[in-house]
Amino acid sequence: MKMGLENERIISNRQLILLRDISSLSAELNMPCYLVGGSVRDILLEQPINDLDIVLEANAIEFGNALVKKIGGRLTTHQKFHTAIWHLPESLAEHIQPSFLDLITARSETYKTPGALPTVTPSTMEADLRRRDFTINAMAIRLDGDHFGELLDPLNGQSDLKYGLIRILHPRSFIDDPTRIFRAIRYEGRYSFHLESSTSESINSTSLDIFRMLSGERIRHELDLIFEEEQALSMIQRLQELDTFKYIHQKLPDFNPAYSDFLEMDMGLDIPASRAALGYILWLMDLNEDAILSISRRLEFTSELTHSVWAASQLKKSLPFLTNSKPSLWALALEKLPLLSVYVVYLDSGEGSLLNYISFWRHVKPHTTGNDLKAHGLPPGPRYGEILTQLRAAWLDGEITNEKEEKELLNTLL
Repeated sequence: MKMGLENERIISNRQLILLRDISSLSAELNMPCYLVGGSVRDILLEQPINDLDIVLEANAIEFGNALVKKIGGRLTTHQKFHTAIWHLPESLAEHIQPSFLDLITARSETYKTPGALPTVTPSTMEADLRRRDFTINAMAIRLDGDHFGELLDPLNGQSDLKYGLIRILHPRSFIDDPTRIFRAIRYEGRYSFHLESSTSESINSTSLDIFRMLSGERIRHELDLIFEEEQALSMIQRLQELDTFKYIHQKLPDFNPAYSDFLEMDMGLDIPASRAALGYILWLMDLNEDAILSISRRLEFTSELTHSVWAASQLKKSLPFLTNSKPSLWALALEKLPLLSVYVVYLDSGEGSLLNYISFWRHVKPHTTGNDLKAHGLPPGPRYGEILTQLRAAWLDGEITNEKEEKELLNTLL
């Protein structure tokens, strides 16, 4: 079966031209070449594709070097896995995102122990498809020469796409790699599919127990991807139904459904953050300090993320003591906290002073600077900070409203 790849709603003209160039070169070098995985799945679902993952029944690094020689760009190689990343030349990168392609040698995989990273050996395209996670991801479109557009579907993934089924390829799939459980739930939620019965039965205590052997980084990466999904909350709740989290950490709580509407950032507030960071803070901020720190160690959070979750937890507990305080006291209490933590506690509490701080108060600064204090003959030292803080507090609390009043207050303080 040949696939038509000329639909601009799915593949842009620039992407198609690039695939044609790859087709021409792979035919010239006699290197069978395929578009694989998620991009094939999304083409069949008539959804726009982003990633172009290319698998060759040949040496992917050698092919990558040939691409650089013919088209330009640069290559990053991974000899151990027989893969390369082709970074597109600027003329192409301006129009195609992401601006790189993964080039992979067709391979088979073996797992020495459950949950371990695989040992890879070069193989055929069909063997490569049979090592993948689900039938809907185990299809390929051949690209080289006259084969351009031929669909390879040895595991009947097209049928499972039609009926909305997530199906693993063999009974030990989740034992070999339990992170596939996260991916199964992602696809189930994203496409409104459901798990095929034997696949669902394979998510059991035996496969879930392998999570205990996985690094926190691998688990957190999968959770990061879930939080970036539009249906993130339903995916998290589905994982809860499957008792997934207790195998990762005994203190991981259920996600509070009252926070479900908070996963969408208010872009007008200029708070740089990822949906994943926002999700973790909402998920964990109601825990005590010991639980937060224990979970952050298990999932190998960055120090920044750990601090953000902890800060939100502490701020939420201290809100009753700050209510009805002057703006200057709010600013003093909040200025050393991550802005995202303040924002999350505002979402939960509706405390207007938190929003005022985010929107206005944090930007208030006195006109006076350290150089001005030095010009007044004040020797450098802690007094500089004290005076500037007092001037800022006066602005925040409405005690001064213009530069003249600030100068008068400065003279008084000096």
